[in-house]
Amino acid sequence: MGADVIVVGAGVAGLACARALVLAGHDVVVLEARDRIGGRTWTDSALGVPVDLGASWIHGIDGNPLWQLASAFGIDTVEFTVGSFQFDGRPIAWHDPSGARVADPAGFVADLHTVDELLDDAVAAAPTGTSYAAAVEAVVASLGWSGDRALRVKEYLAHRSEDLCGAPVTDLDAHGLEEEHVPGDEVVFPGGYGQYARALADGLDVRTGVVVTEVAQNDERVRVTTADGAVFSAASTVMTVPLGVLQADDIVFDPPLPDPVAGAMQRLGFGVYDKVFLRFPTRFWGSDWVIRQQGPAGVDWHSWYDMSRVTGEPVLAALVGGAGARRLEQLTDDAIVAEGLAALRRMFGDAVPSPDAVRITRWAADPFARGSYSYLHVGASTEDHDLLGSPVGRVQLAGEATWGADPATVHGALRSGLRAASRTVGRPITALELTRPLV
Repeated sequence: MGADVIVVGAGVAGLACARALVLAGHDVVVLEARDRIGGRTWTDSALGVPVDLGASWIHGIDGNPLWQLASAFGIDTVEFTVGSFQFDGRPIAWHDPSGARVADPAGFVADLHTVDELLDDAVAAAPTGTSYAAAVEAVVASLGWSGDRALRVKEYLAHRSEDLCGAPVTDLDAHGLEEEHVPGDEVVFPGGYGQYARALADGLDVRTGVVVTEVAQNDERVRVTTADGAVFSAASTVMTVPLGVLQADDIVFDPPLPDPVAGAMQRLGFGVYDKVFLRFPTRFWGSDWVIRQQGPAGVDWHSWYDMSRVTGEPVLAALVGGAGARRLEQLTDDAIVAEGLAALRRMFGDAVPSPDAVRITRWAADPFARGSYSYLHVGASTEDHDLLGSPVGRVQLAGEATWGADPATVHGALRSGLRAASRTVGRPITALELTRPLV
């Protein structure tokens, strides 16, 4: 079967690229391994209300193309600015290592601000190959802090690495969070992130359940082979599969991808970030947007988010990244729920009932993701993301891992898809052009 362009992957990057190309007059086929579209944006209603099992937030609405598209596509949003860089300004309940609520967290929050203000200079001065953990350690040591004061700050910044990168703080390069502190409020979606995929896919030729195993190119064409032996041919292809799939060599490239693409692919990291959703009969936790547990009891269960702000129903979500996520993925659902309830009961006691419904993700175990999103592993450089997206003959890679300015974000994925389409069309393509109907 022949086409002008084959796009592999029906996530936001692939769908944005395909839609832009079709609008420019190209014949495009999208091949998706899963039985659904959306990739790592996945809205699920098993709890009785929509929840996002993958991406949840628009991180910073100022100048963000997803914010523009939300209005154009008629997607409702709710402000929910509670990320790892926003540790005050919104209702956050801090609980000390004993589980008791911290009556006045102002001193701890002030310490976080102090370290944050010094981290930029520490990172700038860090030698190549320095971890984020080492940069934090240097700042805390320069302040002369010790004991519980130092420990509480360092553990919070370790959780930041897990939240934003799905990776241990010792694996994250010191420069790995430079692009993460984005301007503007953050928003989530009562109807789920999946609304973007549906809008972008409208009218496209998307084939689901098609697992690509080989991409071969010569001077004239690209040949894409699938697991069931089907062969697709096109003038070019855009590969938007996650970095974890590329690193696992699940897709063979013939000829192999050369440096600098192959080198960047191996240097970058791919983290794991999972979610444990619990729907309760009552909203026992009060009016706080986020509940954070300090100390050993919060190693894997440090952050709970009040999703009732989004769902209208009493749902809490624990977000677990890095080594904690990989550990939980080896447990049964019942064991995970038992751990989560024990963590909540440590803070709220007998007020915590058994949940009515549960939904748990396992992104590392997903063969079509093998993790959650990319990060700057120690030894990688900030340029590696963009190097990964460098064209190789008739093949381009796109997706969040290829967008250096905003990796690990949906808007980074969107922009990478537009970049790939722009290269093919020969002119810049804006996000708002995607709102035009296909004819």
